[in-house]
Amino acid sequence: MKRITTIFTLYIYIVAAAMAQFQTPVTFTATQKKVADDALEVVFQGTIDAGWHVYGTDIADGGPTRAELTLEKQKGLKPDGKLRATGKVQKKMDEMFGMEVSYMEGTASFVQRFIIKEPEYEVSGYLTYGACNDQNCIPPTNVEFSFKGEAPHQLPPRGESLSQETLPKNETSPSELQAPSDSIPGNEDSLNIVSLPLGGGLEGAGSSWSPVIDELKAFEEGKSSLSSREGRGGAGLLSIFLLGMLGGLIALLTPCVWPIIPMTVSFFLKRAQDKRKGIRDAVTYGISIVVIYVLLGLLVTLIFGASALNALSTNAVFNIFFFLMLLVFGASFLGGFEITLPSSWTNAVDRKSNATTGLLSIFLMAFTLSLVSFSCTGPIIGFLLVEVSTMGSLLAPTIGMLGFALALALPFTLFAMFPAWLKSAPKSGNWMNCIKVCLGLLEIAFALKFFSVADLAYGWHLMDREVFLCLWIVIFALMGAYLIGWIRFPHDEDEYDEMGEVIQRPRTSVTRFFLALAAFAFALYMVPGLWGAPCKAVSAFAPPMQTQDFRLGDESVEARFNDYDEGMAYAAAHKMPVMLDFTGYGCVNCRKMEAAVWTDPRVASLMREKYVLITLYVDEKTPLSEKLTVEENGTDVTLRTVGDRWSYLQRSKFGANAQPFYVLLDNEGHPLVGSYSYNEDVAAYLSFLEEGLQRYRQK
Repeated sequence: MKRITTIFTLYIYIVAAAMAQFQTPVTFTATQKKVADDALEVVFQGTIDAGWHVYGTDIADGGPTRAELTLEKQKGLKPDGKLRATGKVQKKMDEMFGMEVSYMEGTASFVQRFIIKEPEYEVSGYLTYGACNDQNCIPPTNVEFSFKGEAPHQLPPRGESLSQETLPKNETSPSELQAPSDSIPGNEDSLNIVSLPLGGGLEGAGSSWSPVIDELKAFEEGKSSLSSREGRGGAGLLSIFLLGMLGGLIALLTPCVWPIIPMTVSFFLKRAQDKRKGIRDAVTYGISIVVIYVLLGLLVTLIFGASALNALSTNAVFNIFFFLMLLVFGASFLGGFEITLPSSWTNAVDRKSNATTGLLSIFLMAFTLSLVSFSCTGPIIGFLLVEVSTMGSLLAPTIGMLGFALALALPFTLFAMFPAWLKSAPKSGNWMNCIKVCLGLLEIAFALKFFSVADLAYGWHLMDREVFLCLWIVIFALMGAYLIGWIRFPHDEDEYDEMGEVIQRPRTSVTRFFLALAAFAFALYMVPGLWGAPCKAVSAFAPPMQTQDFRLGDESVEARFNDYDEGMAYAAAHKMPVMLDFTGYGCVNCRKMEAAVWTDPRVASLMREKYVLITLYVDEKTPLSEKLTVEENGTDVTLRTVGDRWSYLQRSKFGANAQPFYVLLDNEGHPLVGSYSYNEDVAAYLSFLEEGLQRYRQK
């Protein structure tokens, strides 16, 4: 059985690796549409595979690949405004790039309007777009178009129509359209159009450019674990369920829930005629709790929907709302005030449960528990719903509440089945307030994460990385101080000695001591982050490293070459293996790999000392000295930029077009092992590098 499982897992990896190599997730068509006698629109309509998205036009420099239009020929017409995204455009805050980005899912639509100025017109060029999913990005892709036609004869005669005097106010003259546009996206007076030079052949394409697709496949079929595997790119439903259970277990230990358990169980056992019926009523009570909280999760999903909840997670206004809400919850747990539902609700439900019998009575009792315990469970439920709902999964709120309710309901059933356990259960006391205070500090800490997203969106620079870390260090240091007994909050009860006098400094229990030790240790762990240490344990919550002003030293790995032919020549001269890094300025997962894997000292040492690292940016927009035309799959493909050249190299030589994409080569351009894609497993990446080095030495 174990062997069958292993073979099946290996098969899945091989299929996943093959799918990750060459992907065509977006299909575009270009059409022209007459919208007036003297105007037309060129419409680009795209279909996007599930899980992928295409970026919009209004993305600033330094971000992902935005959609742009390049005109190579225009005659008898001129652009009217800039390229527009007319599909269902969504926006989110991208923490890796530190900016808000726009994108479309499912379908994408871009429109460029033209004013016809002569009886006959002709226009040609291409649309450039970028697309990504949670694991990979494809290089900037071009959609070629060419249209010609005739216009009504009453248009102005040729020569007069394209003069500077006839241009509308705030428009650009045709001569200016032939220069690269460095306009700021979002400026309505600028054109989102660039133009590139023409010319030549494929320079420097020697034997090192020869395809090695079959060799790579042979390696990957033999050991596909080095190929693309799913990294930690999001929480699955199991992790959401476990997070909900953790929240339910914590809620159990609060003063609003724990004291109710023995009273409720005793009530069911005493009112029943026999023990079996009492156990059945207690089980029904537990099931009712599960149903109530699952319905709450379903209600959240039905009100908002998964896509809307995902949009809320990146919306700056709602992130501020979440920040303030968690601050209020945290202050409540610290003893500042209590969040309670109107007492009339509780009384009404309680009266109704007393007036009814059977299953309805038990269900209403469970509902009464939910209302009475809201001051303790409300902040926990609110935090859980904010966290799991913004993951974009349709089932996330329901699964999260299922886990929460199961953990909350389980003790009522178990204690009813085994009443003797109640005698050994911890008694209510000040330890429950301790849990509430620690939860309050944790909610305040997580509230800072939401403020950070809004801060990045608006560019306030109030919550840069070092500020965030400072606040977290202080919060967890205060938690340690509270646990050790140095500070107290309003709802902490006094402790008395044997004479009945208040103990000024209560004794610290062994449990609180070890929890305080963990809190202090975590606070100290984050201190080096103030000087640029990666602090990987908090990297998912803290703002990106580029927001930090001061870094003591730079542990980043830099490429020796950004040109394939130069790097291969250097490696051959120095008898060193080559590591090719196909990346992109707009590749989020490339930055994640560099931050999570390349910063490991063992990985960095191998890459710096044992390999010649060649980094090739497939979205590099520097124009080639001459435009190149190559044949690919029986079709002529035009290479206009440096990025086009490296993208063609990746496709033609390695049969892949997704980034990040890493491959190890010998000095003749042959692979040493299978390729490696997005996977933040440092051990797997080390194995990838070490195996390549060993194969090179054997050669």
